[in-house]
Amino acid sequence: MRSLLEIKNLFLPSQVMNWKKTSPVHAKNRGIPVPTSKMKDGCGSCRACETDCPIGSMKVISETELEIDYGACIQCGVCVSNCDGKLKDSGFVYVFSKHRSALKVKFTNGEFVPEPEPEDSPEMKEFRNLTYKRGFLYREVAAAGNNSVECELNASFNSVFDSEREGVRCVASPKHADAVVFSGPVSKNMEGPLADAFSVIASPKALIACGTEAVSGGMFPMGKRPKEPDLFIAGDPPRPDVVIQAFRYLMGRFSFSFQEALHKYMFPAK
Repeated sequence: MRSLLEIKNLFLPSQVMNWKKTSPVHAKNRGIPVPTSKMKDGCGSCRACETDCPIGSMKVISETELEIDYGACIQCGVCVSNCDGKLKDSGFVYVFSKHRSALKVKFTNGEFVPEPEPEDSPEMKEFRNLTYKRGFLYREVAAAGNNSVECELNASFNSVFDSEREGVRCVASPKHADAVVFSGPVSKNMEGPLADAFSVIASPKALIACGTEAVSGGMFPMGKRPKEPDLFIAGDPPRPDVVIQAFRYLMGRFSFSFQEALHKYMFPAK
């Protein structure tokens, strides 16, 4: 019976994630909040989104201007629940960039103009050239997070996402790694271990902030990092497919711009 099942499985479609067909929008996920068409008449003066956001990721500049820090947003949906139909859950989950500033979007009457991505630094170009074909190894450092990022990183190795197929593996020692992936807001006691882990890696190397707490501190003060991260992956926590797609973006296997992708989703006809 088992032999027949194995023969049957040979002809069934693969269940492994096809990265060429993935989408930044997942209808079953809440995703990040975005303005609706009602924002064309202005945001109003209630400021509920700003005052009720537990992270402080929303900033009402004026009745027509709203700034959202998607690197700090934990996608909790409180702003959408307390807004009078001028914000909605988008299902957009690809919230990652090599530049922290790209995750901050300023809307005017519900619209925005995407800013071009800055060029990579010379070291990141060298890192991309080194890892484009072979992938990279990373050491994960839990810098006072809540372990949710670690759960998603563990899931990224399962048979559906299979990060090792992309050449991305977690190793026990930073001496064997090309990058450090850290989670959490970096507490005082973890500043030293994180810096030590990053310092022993040979260049070119990358520092990757994984999860909203690592990107912005989340609900906690942001601690000292060894340097400005080379990749920011927001989400509390980010899904395994989002993490791997972000890694592919860092390696140059996936062409992506957060602001351009978000703009295309919000204004497909423009």
